[in-house]
Amino acid sequence: MLDFPIEPDVNWRFEYKYRLAYDHYLRVRSFILPYMKKDPFTDGPGGRRYIVRSLYFDTDKLDAFVEKLNGDQDRVKLRIRSYQSKAEKDMLLRVEFKARKGMAMEKHSTWVSLDAYRQFMDTWHWSDRSDPVLSEFERYVHLKGMRPKVLVEYEREGFLSRIDGLVRTTFDHHVKSAEAEDIFPNQAFFRKYYPGMVVFEIKCDKRQPFWLRKLVQEQGLKLIANSKFAQGIELSRSDVIRATWSSEY
Repeated sequence: MLDFPIEPDVNWRFEYKYRLAYDHYLRVRSFILPYMKKDPFTDGPGGRRYIVRSLYFDTDKLDAFVEKLNGDQDRVKLRIRSYQSKAEKDMLLRVEFKARKGMAMEKHSTWVSLDAYRQFMDTWHWSDRSDPVLSEFERYVHLKGMRPKVLVEYEREGFLSRIDGLVRTTFDHHVKSAEAEDIFPNQAFFRKYYPGMVVFEIKCDKRQPFWLRKLVQEQGLKLIANSKFAQGIELSRSDVIRATWSSEY
């Protein structure tokens, strides 16, 4: 058994997102099972799910949020991720730097200890200056004045292609968010959005297998922009939302 959920870094991969009612989720899930297998953290009695908790960074003016809503082609996302909802002494956290160009996304990530994370949150400098992901993450934090703004948590089901591993799909349940400055805040007022809905994501390169195209057609999947970060900002910072901004991202 692996220690952490599988989230491979694939250069300039594509992500397609859909929101499903629960009965639609069950149909889509049944459709993909002949072609995909549960990842090691979803495999098990009762079809287990695992926690994903992400702390997103933005400027005080929420520039990354505005860029997302405006659909800017070139934008960067910074987040720190945990696969637990509570801090533990020997745990590791995943630091991610994501760059997007249109539908294509390039993700770079590395692991840090809880102590290293705590030190960074106190000083805004990583102790390990040799890691290129940490260096670039820190550079953007200082270049744009980015700080933690919103915490997003959900329960994930992950699936991997049975053939080549180039396709990954996930179902995210009970998505909720809270305004927060730490990944493990003492208190957090979480708000849920789209109750009863499941977020379905397809991650692949340009070579889409035939069954994936068939899935989209036969199940009537409608592509949506579904940024958990943007939705989290909207829920937790209603004071900065303009009436002209759309809620469909």
